[in-house]
Amino acid sequence: MAKSLEREATPTARDYLFASDFDQTLSFNDSGIILSEILGRQDFKEKVTGLARINLVQQGGELAYLLLHDPEYRCVRREHLIEVGKRVRLKKNIRLLSEILGKAIEGYRFYFYVISAAPVEVIQAALEGIVPVDHIFGTSLRYDPQSGEIQSIDHVPAGYGKVAVLDQLQSMLQISHDRIVYVGDGSSDVHVMLHVNHRDGFTIAVSENKLISPIARRTVLSDDTLSVLIPVLEEIAKWEPSRIREFLEAKGATIQEWDKVRTDRVIIRHDPTAGPRIAEATGA
Repeated sequence: MAKSLEREATPTARDYLFASDFDQTLSFNDSGIILSEILGRQDFKEKVTGLARINLVQQGGELAYLLLHDPEYRCVRREHLIEVGKRVRLKKNIRLLSEILGKAIEGYRFYFYVISAAPVEVIQAALEGIVPVDHIFGTSLRYDPQSGEIQSIDHVPAGYGKVAVLDQLQSMLQISHDRIVYVGDGSSDVHVMLHVNHRDGFTIAVSENKLISPIARRTVLSDDTLSVLIPVLEEIAKWEPSRIREFLEAKGATIQEWDKVRTDRVIIRHDPTAGPRIAEATGA
């Protein structure tokens, strides 16, 4: 862990660790899809689906596996991954989100980190000048010094790998279990969200993924990353909606629509033989 991280670890009564996924959480795109477009490949989703079907790798770690084992991706070098990061379309206001979390919420300080299975070169290039590199944890690759070819994978923060990184950060920052916030969007975040919930932390889903939305404490759908502040301010800081609106407006962000919706998704299967069977069983 970087020494700079240790220097900033001066916890107070209301210090929190705020960790976020990257692909489709802070961005609109999957890094693997962008890389495949650069390489002229069209079957990335099919490859990922196949790996998930046979449970060969943890969900979220599919791209790392392909980079190391798939012949069509063995040509990838560090410069390709940096180019992917430059092409990633980020969601709005990540910089402002980081600034607000760090010092703008009275009585609270949130240490903002990104934990993702995407290659670290991709995330660093995408968030350059927005999030410090020592606050970014992604898949770490080892390259051949002569050819630049990917030789091995040092670490993949996917599945339980995210849990390990989160625990390491928590220990370094000396923050209690119940002062962790995690934001994610998909199935690769299931393990870490269950882990955070089990320890009385706070989880936010930014998609309606059927695996993760029921697990998360709150779900927020928006193309603006400032939206995740709403459940944080409501549930942790205990602010009223009017105060939240005023706070964001003072930062130049007006909430245009804020719909609180609870949706029950129900599928009912009708069995036409049920009536006669019940009648026969009851003697009716």
